[in-house]
Amino acid sequence: MSVLVTGGAGYVGSHMVLALCDAGHEVVVLDNLSTGAAWAVAPQARLIEGDVGDEELTATLVDEHKVDAIIHFAGSIIVPESMSDPLGYYLNNTVKSRSLIHTAVKAGVPHFIFSSTAAVYGNPKTVPVREDEDLLPISPYGTSKLMTEFMLRDASVAHDLTYVALRYFNVAGADPKGRSGQSTPQATHLIKVACETALGKQDHLQVFGRDYATRDGTCLRDYIHVSDLVQAHVDALTYLRSGGESQVFNCGYGRGCSVLDVISAVERAAGLSLDVRDAPRRPGDPAEIVANADKARSVLEWQPQHDDLDFIVASALAWEKHLQHRNG
Repeated sequence: MSVLVTGGAGYVGSHMVLALCDAGHEVVVLDNLSTGAAWAVAPQARLIEGDVGDEELTATLVDEHKVDAIIHFAGSIIVPESMSDPLGYYLNNTVKSRSLIHTAVKAGVPHFIFSSTAAVYGNPKTVPVREDEDLLPISPYGTSKLMTEFMLRDASVAHDLTYVALRYFNVAGADPKGRSGQSTPQATHLIKVACETALGKQDHLQVFGRDYATRDGTCLRDYIHVSDLVQAHVDALTYLRSGGESQVFNCGYGRGCSVLDVISAVERAAGLSLDVRDAPRRPGDPAEIVANADKARSVLEWQPQHDDLDFIVASALAWEKHLQHRNG
């Protein structure tokens, strides 16, 4: 049996492939390489260039490689972009996910793990937020992901399919062994942009709003190291293959770091001050979102190892230096 990883040439997906290969799993990667890179895929995995919405292709891969689990990362992830291109996000994140779920059901794939997001909560009433909080996304990105969760929920009732949806909070950092990291050009992730600024790839860093009702006026986020997030997927796969029922889990550390906290951490790691400039709030950004991940720790027996902002930032900065050398 093998695992099909969609979007496995991207940021989180490439780390997932590394973890699966390290554990001895057979892995097939499907990626259209629109934002991912073929060189980021572990050499032990088989990479197929193609679109996740191509049902004929995905059905062939499932059959040929005897796939018993799909881990679905492929999709668009930029909140402000989703505000200006909502239909593009509903196509890429919802319509194509429907095609993939349909393929899984027709082919009898028993297990499905979905890369969801904390954006499904919008501005939560309670922080840290639990999985049973009201689902009120404030961006098409969050809504497009929530619609896929609903499809999985309903498909699992009607068909022989069990799933886990992992609601990510803010993923950051890079593989501690230096094998992969956030490599997408024009990425908007704060830690990546701050590291690029520290290395001179960008001349300044923008802070989008200083008037939020938070301790320093900037947005608070729960930053989770990519390796810990990937371990939650590995644990979810073990859980499903052991007969676990369909579930939704938060993935975060349970503490919020502000934009200014991140800037300070990058300045410490780089040993210099950044040129920081104020900018207006971005549409779709909640003021504060922090995970209650007790359920994942209990049910999946998930044990994160890198709950430290300085470690997260140091690994991200080391990867940016690697990219700078790689790209000349």
